Amino acid sequence: MADAVDMLADLQVPEFAMAVERTKHWLIASDVADRDGIGVELYVNGNLVVEIFRDDTKKTREVTLYEKDVSLEYVEEAISKFKTEIPWEFLD
Repeated sequence: MADAVDMLADLQVPEFAMAVERTKHWLIASDVADRDGIGVELYVNGNLVVEIFRDDTKKTREVTLYEKDVSLEYVEEAISKFKTEIPWEFLD
């Protein structure tokens, strides 16, 4: 067993193999069931991380974080995506 541990300790792992690849995808979706509006959702590795939603009933724009720690980069990217993809004006 000690030999196996020593062999693992001697392995040289390339830097690129140590980096964790994060896959991101965006969803632009409207909701008319529980609320009335449209928003953008950011998924990282298949998990919903952040949503920005324009609620036409309440006349608000809201950010919801679905993880405890969300990077500022993701939040800024979500804001930018929201501003370019979602019309700013509320609908009646």
